[in-house]
Amino acid sequence: MRSGLFFLLVGLLSSSVANACTGISLQAQDGTAIVGRTVEWALNDSEHHRLLIVPRGKSFVSQTPDGRPGKRWQGRHGFVSLTSYGQPYGPDGLNEQGLSVGMFYFPGFASYAAYDPDSADSTLSLGDFMQWMLSSFSTVEDVRRALPSVSVVNVDDPNFHGVPMPFHWKIADASGASIVVEITHHGDVNVFDAFRGVITNSPAYDWHLTNLRNYLGLSPDAQNALSIDQLELSPLGAGSGMIGLPGDFTPPARFVRAAALTASVRPLATAGEAVFEGFRILDSFNIPLGAITPRDKMPTDIVGATQITSVSDLRNRRYYFTTMRNREVRMIDLQAIDFANVREQMIDGDEGRINPVRALTVAP
Repeated sequence: MRSGLFFLLVGLLSSSVANACTGISLQAQDGTAIVGRTVEWALNDSEHHRLLIVPRGKSFVSQTPDGRPGKRWQGRHGFVSLTSYGQPYGPDGLNEQGLSVGMFYFPGFASYAAYDPDSADSTLSLGDFMQWMLSSFSTVEDVRRALPSVSVVNVDDPNFHGVPMPFHWKIADASGASIVVEITHHGDVNVFDAFRGVITNSPAYDWHLTNLRNYLGLSPDAQNALSIDQLELSPLGAGSGMIGLPGDFTPPARFVRAAALTASVRPLATAGEAVFEGFRILDSFNIPLGAITPRDKMPTDIVGATQITSVSDLRNRRYYFTTMRNREVRMIDLQAIDFANVREQMIDGDEGRINPVRALTVAP
């Protein structure tokens, strides 16, 4: 497990295509808020299909760079989290109050606080930061208010071979509120209201918002016909209002595409409609492995750069996902879990790791 994770993290530092995650939010007319995201790890199989169930009331102790105990706390909420390589955290999670936390790759800009041994009791590693939010809070505002009370540092954990991991975070709650938290310049914490819940990767979030000004002409409305010197020109088909929408897989292009597709989404009456519309939109960001990986460096243990796609219904506390090896939508209903008594456990959401095909019968 450790050797695989080591090569993954080395690749994250050396390759800009190793992680290209995209996140969105949608709101149904019945008041349901959903969040969705893709997870791309292009170097090898990160085993994101393994999900961790964490009970309510668990006692946590954060790691620190010098090995002494960091922040201690007792979780108030149970949660479900994706994992990576069997480690107790991963790309995103959902707690029993409907709070969602997602990690997104942020290379070249993430810069965590310097470790102060005298402040170990308020220090969190990256993974502990995510578990602290999921286990402790119900709303985005709760998280926002608590951020000044902790210091997030890089920890040279031997499980991760001491390789730093640059991430930023999207936090959303059942009201539909969402923020992006970025830690830069050796510990400066920047909090942004997430525009339509959209997030990708580098550069910083305010740069992406400024970049949207380059795409003011995008619209779901078809362009008007034009007459020039008696030549009549009209659109060739539907979608002419979106001409200029970037289609590549860079973070700026995906941010613009996600903003445009969520801004133009059809009316969604129910939670179920919003969940599956989330999957449909995220299909636009499903990356075939060969599109971003050189042929001579293509890993043999994964079939797609997008290894898992998740959608969370924050109102009804349901976590949905598909994987690169199984496109069937699976769901965990957090309201059906007794988080006061459930044992901490890892469950396999990808048994068999094959795409099921149902054959239809034809009447004679």
